[in-house]
Amino acid sequence: MTVITRFAPSPTGMLHIGGARTALFNALLARRHGGKFLLRIEDTDKARSTPEATAAILDAMDWLGLHPDEPPVYQSARIDRHIACANAMVESGRAFRCYATNADLQARRDAGEAKRAAAKQDGLSNEQRLALQSEAEALLAPYRSEWRDGAPPPAPGAPYTVRLRAPDNTPILLEDKVQGKITLQAHEIDDLILLRTDGTPTYMLAVVVDDHDMGITMVLRGDDHLRNTFRQIPIYQAMDWALPEFAHIPLIHGSDGSKLSKRHGALSTLAYRDMGYLPEGLAAYLLRLGWSHGDQEIFTLDEAAELFGVDGINKAPARLDLDKLNDINGHFIRAADDDRLLGLVLPFIAQRTPIDDPILVNRLRRALPSLKDRGNTLPELATAAQFLWDANADNLTKNARKALKGEKLDLLGKLRAPLDAADDWTIEAMQDLLDSFCAEHALTIGQVGPPLRAAVSGGLPAPDLAPVLAWLGRDEVLSRIDIHLPGSSPAER
Repeated sequence: MTVITRFAPSPTGMLHIGGARTALFNALLARRHGGKFLLRIEDTDKARSTPEATAAILDAMDWLGLHPDEPPVYQSARIDRHIACANAMVESGRAFRCYATNADLQARRDAGEAKRAAAKQDGLSNEQRLALQSEAEALLAPYRSEWRDGAPPPAPGAPYTVRLRAPDNTPILLEDKVQGKITLQAHEIDDLILLRTDGTPTYMLAVVVDDHDMGITMVLRGDDHLRNTFRQIPIYQAMDWALPEFAHIPLIHGSDGSKLSKRHGALSTLAYRDMGYLPEGLAAYLLRLGWSHGDQEIFTLDEAAELFGVDGINKAPARLDLDKLNDINGHFIRAADDDRLLGLVLPFIAQRTPIDDPILVNRLRRALPSLKDRGNTLPELATAAQFLWDANADNLTKNARKALKGEKLDLLGKLRAPLDAADDWTIEAMQDLLDSFCAEHALTIGQVGPPLRAAVSGGLPAPDLAPVLAWLGRDEVLSRIDIHLPGSSPAER
């Protein structure tokens, strides 16, 4: 049997990272078995669904590399099919028209709460108290419509819903691939509404019909849908359809173990893109939130697709750990192609300085391979590269100011001449020049380095001096040195 999985988001907002993980797991499971990964946009809630949210979901999935094997299915385009299935269940006697109004149901709930409150009154005998409690439980139990057994409508043309005839006695058994065997007593499930009074299908009906028609063989989703599954199984049974397999994965929790919320960090998948994470970094991190395979910590999507299975999904909720995400993202930054990484980091640099100067872009291109280990996110890389366009001359650090005084500044003046005379500005040539200068003046690099570094970087973090000099080039290095040498600045000349 071909394995067919699906991801079915509602376009009422951005793609949450929990949803992104669900999509990732479904895509990997299909790839592992040579099957198909499908996408369904559940846009039947017209009041809340927006084209912008749909576009954002598709954008986020595309960014993560989660491409469905067929064009997306839009649930709103299938309403006629949903209605036809509900009517077929009415014809077979497995669903019925229910004329109870919302007011009727609310009155029932109110009566049940009143009975429950009455049972708590003082002065009642045990028999009276138990009787009231029993009446309250009956009223507050899952709804069983009086019309399910053929009661006539209250009036000709009265509005009605279509309800599924819920199973009365047979326990509902779920063999969940993650949670294990779970049983729910049938009396805990009410007569589920399939069609509303305006004739539109409900979520529960539409999901089952669409999963069946799309040939879904595995419904892998968050365990917040576990209760829904027990309400959907009777729909499959009423239509005489084979059940797919189900796997309910624990939700992602915050670092403190509570339900994930904005206070734990960004929730939207695209927010992580905007924060400077690589798609492969976020995907690898989401993969490890709830799934494991041996001792391996970091997987590419191709590697995971060779190994992924529901047997590796943990039953306990995973906890969001941004430090771990940073570590994993740093791994992929260091592994990234240099030209691709430059294209990714340039927009973050553009937030700090104009990038229309080809000289600056060339510096960045040459320096980036050596700067990869200086940041776990793209903004951190941009910060690490700041010395390439900013000498920080007007805002020297304390150590830089100290390194540009007295004898150290004199030393910088002596070094300027051989730098000016250098014909070759490669990294190797700059290292040879510094070594020769130190040997000629009986100095160590520990004496020469601080004033030179302070002049060319202003105290900003930077790698070894020889590469920095080569990346900046003769004119920029001499210009930065001259700012600090007496008689060299325009004002003093």
